[in-house]
Amino acid sequence: MSRHAIIFHGTGGHPNAVWYPWLDRQLTARGYRVERPHYPGVNVEPIAEFLPKVLAGHTFDAETVLVGHSGGAALLLALLDHLPGPVAQSILVAGYAVRPTGAEEPVLQEVYDWDRIRANAGDLYFINSITDPYDCDADQGRLMFTHLGGTQIVRDEGHFGDWNQPYDTFDLLDRLIA
Repeated sequence: MSRHAIIFHGTGGHPNAVWYPWLDRQLTARGYRVERPHYPGVNVEPIAEFLPKVLAGHTFDAETVLVGHSGGAALLLALLDHLPGPVAQSILVAGYAVRPTGAEEPVLQEVYDWDRIRANAGDLYFINSITDPYDCDADQGRLMFTHLGGTQIVRDEGHFGDWNQPYDTFDLLDRLIA
């Protein structure tokens, strides 16, 4: 086994957006093997249909670090709920576990096995903002923290990158990843 990180983009996103390439370079320089898959189906296809593709497309083990942003963070909840064993670390940036707006959220499961997620998540972080324009905010982070424990970090930094919010680096993430 070797140190391995997978960075999941959010809804309508791309692996070359915002801070994803920068984090890839940071982790690669520290000896990680990094994946930044492109999943246009995230939060478009129902999670029950989408999740098997993601599970089959990657290797998850005790040396894996998972980073998800927005819809990619919501995807991490489903992944952790269905993995056969634990990963090293999970970081959910602008994540959510319940619909943040009135919009459909096919990435969300109807129910979660919080105990299983907690057992599989490894060192768990929630990074949310009080000024998230999509309501993937500190209240969402608190909900997940209440169910799962870990560490909740609350900032005032919007969505941590979006089409109208340049966010080319994310030093906090680099510091959090062991």
